Amino acid sequence: MSARILRNVIGGESVESTADTHLDLIDPATEEVYGHAPVSTPTEIDAAYRAAEGAFAHWGRTTPAERQLALFRLADVMAEHAEELADLESLDTGKPRASLVADEIDQSVDQLRFFGGAARDLDGRSAGEYLADHTSYVRREPIGVIGQVTPWNYPLNMAVWKIAPAIAAGNTVVLKPSDTTPLSTVRFAELAAGVLPAGVLNVVLGDRTTGAALLQHPTPQMVAITGSVRAGMEVAKAAASDLKRVHLELGGKAPAIVFPDADPHKVAEGLVLAAYFNAGQDCTAATRVIVHESVHDEVVAALVARVATHAVTGGPREEGVFYGALNNAAQLERVAGVVDRLPAHAQIVAGGARQGDRGYFWPATIVTGMRQDDEAVQEEIFGPVLTVQTFRTDDEALALANGVRYALASSVWTSDHTRAMRFARDLDFGCVWINTHIPFVSDMPHGGFKHSGYGKDLSHYGFEDYTRLKHVMSYIGG
Repeated sequence: MSARILRNVIGGESVESTADTHLDLIDPATEEVYGHAPVSTPTEIDAAYRAAEGAFAHWGRTTPAERQLALFRLADVMAEHAEELADLESLDTGKPRASLVADEIDQSVDQLRFFGGAARDLDGRSAGEYLADHTSYVRREPIGVIGQVTPWNYPLNMAVWKIAPAIAAGNTVVLKPSDTTPLSTVRFAELAAGVLPAGVLNVVLGDRTTGAALLQHPTPQMVAITGSVRAGMEVAKAAASDLKRVHLELGGKAPAIVFPDADPHKVAEGLVLAAYFNAGQDCTAATRVIVHESVHDEVVAALVARVATHAVTGGPREEGVFYGALNNAAQLERVAGVVDRLPAHAQIVAGGARQGDRGYFWPATIVTGMRQDDEAVQEEIFGPVLTVQTFRTDDEALALANGVRYALASSVWTSDHTRAMRFARDLDFGCVWINTHIPFVSDMPHGGFKHSGYGKDLSHYGFEDYTRLKHVMSYIGG
């Protein structure tokens, strides 16, 4: 297979970069180089923002109906190219190819259609005389040009999460995908160029320095990132110097609290899916099982048995594989490092060592005997590692669950409705699942608290994040 040479997409055109530096694109399943992507120059970033600014002059004044139609058409084009996009996504990420269309591409199509509908459902206070002899009303307007950076765990999904609400609201976008997974985003931008006016969506390629330059550029009025806590803090600091709006979707360390009245086999079925889907490279993944001490052994046994039959890792074209390789060598090193540093009181009951010597494969790992201050409990691993702790009382379970700096997602497993509702209230996370973990829909918000960031993706709330409010008052007295 000849190496691919990727291009930026600026002003609706695929543009060959003049960059001196190119990045190798490495297949996570084989560790072979399959392509090269430029580290975009400051001149190319400037050009992308000029294109976005020029397009905003028109796009920001289009009607909601026009934007809706464009997003519906884009969704149709994406559906028509679903197999092609899935091939690219699988090559970039090492994910199992067989399920990619159903698991991810179809969801992105639905999200484009959802935000197409949201474009025509703007909310605002009704016009009226809130002051005598004066009529007031609220305009909800696009913000302007948006700078966005997306991660490598769900390259195309996360691009759609960022792009769709922004352009639905009338904004224009300059986006940089991850340096390890740019293929599907570039192809999506090429397809979008046949639907959207030139400059509405622009994609520039590069590394961390490119992302920093993109987000620190003076043009965008808002910057949005899905990434690590470190990256989010850097973005927030840089944006503060120019008073840019900031939208941050960062890390997670999701607990799953299991009570004695939960069916251990249903718990295992749900949590193995939630912990190991996409090799655990998901900020909402179940990472910490907090189980009542009376059912600890039974729940762990069910988890271990389920992992053996339903959490197999392997190459993207292998049969019977649930998840693929970790995305890159650095991530493999990170997972291995956390496992190597496990304390003496921890016990590995499944997995625990790299699988094979080619490709970034790590088997489903379960670690029991964990304590609250252990690194593997406190820090995001972003890999197929599930830790187990025990509790005695409801208060202790809640304290263990909330006792981390992340606050994105959580779940509680119980047949007691009152307890479930109480924990839904008291768990300090942006999402609480009850007797399930990890499903989401376009209609509901995704986003956390604390070090998991702020702002919402998906839903009408995510749409509103890409708008600004203007109060208009008119004197109507005699």
